[in-house]
Amino acid sequence: MDYIALGKSGLLVSRTAFGAMALDKISDDTDVDALIAQAYDGGVNFYDTARYSPESERRLGKAIKPYRKDVFVATKTAARTISDLKADLYASLETMGLDYIDLYQVERNDMLPEKGGEDGIVDELIDLRREGRINHFGVVTESMDIAQRVLRSQSGWETLQFPFNMLCDESVEQLAMQCGEKEIGFIAMRPLCGGILTNIPLALGYLHQFEPVISVWGARSSEEMQQILYFTANPPVIDEQFKEEAEKIRDFFN
Repeated sequence: MDYIALGKSGLLVSRTAFGAMALDKISDDTDVDALIAQAYDGGVNFYDTARYSPESERRLGKAIKPYRKDVFVATKTAARTISDLKADLYASLETMGLDYIDLYQVERNDMLPEKGGEDGIVDELIDLRREGRINHFGVVTESMDIAQRVLRSQSGWETLQFPFNMLCDESVEQLAMQCGEKEIGFIAMRPLCGGILTNIPLALGYLHQFEPVISVWGARSSEEMQQILYFTANPPVIDEQFKEEAEKIRDFFN
């Protein structure tokens, strides 16, 4: 497993991260515990979930308990007020059984909170970081406009999570590179485009070209996790055949 710094946060995270949103779809906690253990044994040390899926948070918190000191946990909030932000954070901490969140992310598609803004969100995040309830904070969005604002912001956003996969156009590739230049950690969500892509080697190989990018992969079974870990350790060679196959897939869907 390769590990890279997540922007200016300084977190040294696995290039393949575990997306925990689907954990609530797995039959029981024992299977979840085994899946997280498999990911951890494979070198994955970054786990991402969200407050809008409390069961996924609960199961992730329970499963990572034996490894807590060696892993980083990220979750998300869609709060628009300070009171809702604090309520979400403390609910996440309680649900996962954690004392702090490594990366706390604000999920927005309509506007970007700014330091000194009327909503007080960024200033509250700074206070929560000072109190040790969170260690770092970032943005999750599907809006290119919001993503570009993160690049220009002076509010201290440390990471950006954005959809990135081989069906995206060059603007997303440029966004990932710009984040690297600005020392903003870039987290690629939906590497399989919400299940549209089924060729994991191609999808993972494509993202592996972009060194600053951490990609979040969901898995519901040991077989899926094994495939993700195998091709993380053995990414396909980016040769002419790879490029031709990737282009065929892009042409088919686009």
